[in-house]
Amino acid sequence: MTDGGLARAELDHGDPAEPGQARFLLVLTHGAGGSPGSPDLLAARDAALGLGGLVARVTQPYRVRGARAPGSAVRQDAAWVEIVSALAGLAPGLPIIQGGRSNGARVACRTAAAVGARAVVALAFPLRPPGRPGQSRADELQAARAGGAAVLVVNGERDPFGIPGADEADRVVIVPGETHSLKGHRAVIAGAVAEWLATVVR
Repeated sequence: MTDGGLARAELDHGDPAEPGQARFLLVLTHGAGGSPGSPDLLAARDAALGLGGLVARVTQPYRVRGARAPGSAVRQDAAWVEIVSALAGLAPGLPIIQGGRSNGARVACRTAAAVGARAVVALAFPLRPPGRPGQSRADELQAARAGGAAVLVVNGERDPFGIPGADEADRVVIVPGETHSLKGHRAVIAGAVAEWLATVVR
């Protein structure tokens, strides 16, 4: 329960079998109108499980209520900080990595410093607001990095919302032929996330 309402978290852990023996905690969340079952989030989950991580895929309070739009970014971020703090309590002392797709990637970047995240996995980061090609959200990526988090961006080659530049994240992976949905190339996405996670949790 958060001040913004009830959230849900689906927990997965692989080898080692016990959450308390995991190497790190990865907290992931969905896009504005989506769910934590999107293919790119599942690819990131698979990558983390293969490295001994504990993974929480979160449905944010506004989606639990049935809303499609997150509303106030300030309230959304405040609820997210509560969610991550509660999940971190399940496995105290583990490095925290957080991420999401699209709007969820933005939340993860904006709150990285507040939760003490070591790193952020930004899937389908929407660099430009819809209908506003002259504006950029690169400041959200830069805020995460300024707060001490390393940032991985994975975007589709044909994402209409734009692709962050190599200087706006620690690593930018462009998936050939993919759009903003990142529905295909699950193995490519999982491989990119696994390779990068191995460098930040070693």
